[in-house]
Amino acid sequence: MWTVIYIAPNVDIAEQYKKHLTDESIFVQLRPVSGNKNKMDSLVEILVSQSEAEEAHEILTNLINRS
Repeated sequence: MWTVIYIAPNVDIAEQYKKHLTDESIFVQLRPVSGNKNKMDSLVEILVSQSEAEEAHEILTNLINRS
């Protein structure tokens, strides 16, 4: 089962976080939240498997806090 661990404010940030999680061997899916015509400005859910959710959330939290 997939679990949302973060909602990114746009596609660029979602892709950046996806790459970072993938580099940590976590499989990630991205899913747009809204039907905004400009997809680059749409909110994007970052999903991981439920079994990896805690680890992925910790990785993202550390990444965000470093920024």
